[in-house]
Amino acid sequence: MNRSVIVAANWKMNGNLALIKEMTSALANVSLSSNTCVVVCPSFPYLSAFAQARVDKALDKKIMLGSQNASEHQQGAFTGEVSNSMLQEFGVNYVILGHSERRSINKETSTLVAHKVRSVLDAGMTPILCIGESEQERETGQTNVVLAAQLQPVIDEIGIEKFADVVIAYEPVWAIGTGKTASPELAQETHQYIRQFIADINQPIAEKLSILYGGSVNAANCQQLFAQSDIDGGLIGGASLKVDEFTKICSTV
Repeated sequence: MNRSVIVAANWKMNGNLALIKEMTSALANVSLSSNTCVVVCPSFPYLSAFAQARVDKALDKKIMLGSQNASEHQQGAFTGEVSNSMLQEFGVNYVILGHSERRSINKETSTLVAHKVRSVLDAGMTPILCIGESEQERETGQTNVVLAAQLQPVIDEIGIEKFADVVIAYEPVWAIGTGKTASPELAQETHQYIRQFIADINQPIAEKLSILYGGSVNAANCQQLFAQSDIDGGLIGGASLKVDEFTKICSTV
């Protein structure tokens, strides 16, 4: 199965106009295969600048624009929130949802994440649904239980067929920003579980589903990770802020 391969950059609350200029200039020189997509997700204030830089450097068909979050509401008295229709106006293609930092710091539940996934899909954009377990959950053998509990509310909300338009990002919480990375074998084992969980409901959807790995991915370890049969790219954090590092990861995939 020739699944889409995606390298997504999550800049989190980092970056500036200078980085946008430097990154888009470097990405203009990266060669990508026909089934590979690069998505850059800057903070909300920089969506407009990145969107314009894509056009200026003729990257609009090569590099996609992503958002780090979106509200489940379409409009109204929700101070500080950003709706999907607002994101659409900037040409956003992908939206990260359910990142562990949103789940832990902002107390977002899997039910709320499911509502956001539906809202993003209804707006015609692609959700990057993040799931992952803590270190304690991994050590106590609860990984698969946790992942299933994070996936099931989304399945219940949108139906399994809509997963044809969803990207999943497996991010073990213990590997995010810690320098720790799941071994290629461990990452593959977990990705295989995720795909099988979906396959038990709908095999064709599971075969086409792109599942990304995130958690201290860098230029040194990405080749072994991306070589695994059920890993279809990466959601990159810290390394996506380093132009040389990120472009090497894009070239590798």
